[in-house]
Amino acid sequence: MSVLVIGGGLAGCEAAWQAALQGARVDLYEMRPSKRGPAHVTGDLAELVCSNSLRGASLENAVGLLKEELARLHSLIVGTARENAVPAGGALAVDRVRFAAAVQARIAAEPRITVHREEVTDIPVDRPAIVACGPLPSDSLLHAIDALAGRRLNYFDAASPIVSAESLDESKMYRKSRYDKGSGDDYLNIPLDRAAYERLVHDLRTLPRHEPKAFEEARYFEGCLPIETMADRGDDVLRYGPMKPVGLRDPRTGAAPYAVVQLRKENAQGSAFNLVGFQTRMTWPAQREAFGRLPGMERAEWLRLGVMHRNTFIDSPRLLDEALRLRAVPTLYFAGQITGAEGYVEAAACGAMAGIHAAREALGLHPVGVPRETALGAVVAHLQNQATPDFQPANVTWAFFPPLDRIERDKSRRKELMAERALRALDAFASDIRGRVRV
Repeated sequence: MSVLVIGGGLAGCEAAWQAALQGARVDLYEMRPSKRGPAHVTGDLAELVCSNSLRGASLENAVGLLKEELARLHSLIVGTARENAVPAGGALAVDRVRFAAAVQARIAAEPRITVHREEVTDIPVDRPAIVACGPLPSDSLLHAIDALAGRRLNYFDAASPIVSAESLDESKMYRKSRYDKGSGDDYLNIPLDRAAYERLVHDLRTLPRHEPKAFEEARYFEGCLPIETMADRGDDVLRYGPMKPVGLRDPRTGAAPYAVVQLRKENAQGSAFNLVGFQTRMTWPAQREAFGRLPGMERAEWLRLGVMHRNTFIDSPRLLDEALRLRAVPTLYFAGQITGAEGYVEAAACGAMAGIHAAREALGLHPVGVPRETALGAVVAHLQNQATPDFQPANVTWAFFPPLDRIERDKSRRKELMAERALRALDAFASDIRGRVRV
């Protein structure tokens, strides 16, 4: 029994590669060049469409640790990227043309992988299959996914910024839920006086924004507008919208602020907070400038900055299990950006995990669980995070790693210890699956 992989991007190529390493035969389908998506310009496998950077290489970065874990699993994507790297300071960046050509050559040379240059419009469920179509699948494939996933698709990636809790100055904030509903500690509130509010509105109106791409028609739901669009509509729109102070009197003064920025817990541990209603098209430097002026945010460590663009992704926490398998269809796996894993490396990581799981199912091997302590496990934790009601794509961050078993207040040392723990767990996982791996 072969494994079917739909999509020849980073996730699909990595999924096919890892499945082949496990000993499975793979049919890899890619519709390009006969049919091309709106973001692609070539027919190459593993085409990089947004950037040539795979981001930070240091193990102090969660994404750097993720790359090292993938490398220890003999990752096609990370290995090829390192061989085709170009100077980029502390980041891993590649020559796009050489990178795609090298990935394509290695896929073609792998005898267990057969590449089919045709569009998949119907998803089979009689064998292990991996949907790795990226965030812009064809209409036909979208309908097929809708039919199997119960129409739990989102068509706009409207994400508010997420900030590390430990980087906030809570002395300038207060914990309170609106009208004191719930536990009361799920929200941090930044009270603004009139001058601070007007400065924020001015920043939202004047700082640089990303313009929509040609294939992105800027049509938004009224309940999910970019925050700068709301600011453009009038001086007080935000005060009567996501920044309304009603029900949020400051317990320290008893007074209602002029406006309030609410930060909502992003995970159960409370290690990350989401800026409520701050989905935005502002450039990332502009976001750092504007939101870094908010009281208590002067030293904010951004785990994710706001984005708002056309993307298709599933409601992974409620649809997928920990093996990235659709709960309603046990033979169907998802990988890459369609899961809500944001970024090149995260897409490859999903592909690696789905490829391993699907191959072992096809070969009748015992299932394996990705260790929770690893960066791979952190990617899964984000995709399983049912604590957030409005699931949105995100990069891997330290916030989704389990805490250490002892308190370490030095941030750099804490990350170092978490990386060491992750690599020990990853090595044990790699040893467990290595019996069938050909390297």
